[in-house]
Amino acid sequence: MKISTKGDYAIQLMLDLACNNTGIPVSLKDIAKRQGISEKYSEQIMNMLAKAGLIKSFRGAQGGYLLALKPEACTVGMVLRVTEGNLAPTSSAVNADLESIEKPSFHVTQRIWGMIGDAINNVVDNLTLATLVEWQKEKIDEYYI
Repeated sequence: MKISTKGDYAIQLMLDLACNNTGIPVSLKDIAKRQGISEKYSEQIMNMLAKAGLIKSFRGAQGGYLLALKPEACTVGMVLRVTEGNLAPTSSAVNADLESIEKPSFHVTQRIWGMIGDAINNVVDNLTLATLVEWQKEKIDEYYI
């Protein structure tokens, strides 16, 4: 499984919202600038996240975006499934057809892909935005000589 830039950027945008979660909408321009992502692409991703109910958008001069869920309730898996769809490691792990089921090696390889898929889901479904915010704070608080 390979995460697209859309999925990667969606995590970055959501992390930015979580780090700036003051109850005041954050402008798309500010988010895009901080993350180094074009406003146009950021807007496309934000629209997807808003339609999925992960963020709220507000129009007008004081408009912007807010998280729709608390950072503790929003997982990386939720965000990635909005942008990437199914997180299965192979298409055969999702779409098994009759011809492939009849192959002797099918059940062995399906077992491998199932185990990998379970591991992926376990990681992304147990990482919340709150955890990412803590990791971000650790990075900022590190002291280098």
